[in-house]
Amino acid sequence: QAPLVESGGASVQAGGSLRLSCEPSTYTYNYYSMAWFRQAPGKEREPVAALDTRSGSARYPDSMKGRFTVSRASGKTTLYLLMNNLEPEDTAMYYCAGDPRPGRGLSMANYRYWGQGTQVTVSS
Repeated sequence: QAPLVESGGASVQAGGSLRLSCEPSTYTYNYYSMAWFRQAPGKEREPVAALDTRSGSARYPDSMKGRFTVSRASGKTTLYLLMNNLEPEDTAMYYCAGDPRPGRGLSMANYRYWGQGTQVTVSS
């Protein structure tokens, strides 16, 4: 089983909202860095948001600012991604990533542990 398990992907119409969840399948590690990435068909995987779970500091690529919010409730292990005003261009497989080291940021190479993804499809 993958170390992280995503859920919440769905098919929605443009302008709608979704909240994705990511839960560790085991609790071997404290993930001090967690992030969301996405990969659309025929495109490279790209960062969506990252969270330093100790400080609560979130980071987003400029292209994702404003419509996406990453969060994790204090004392809880589930990572969320709230996506508002979805566009067809947001259609992709969304992946959760985690790492025990803090401050891993938005680079895929910095994350050791991954989920298998959850599909988001936005229709116009």
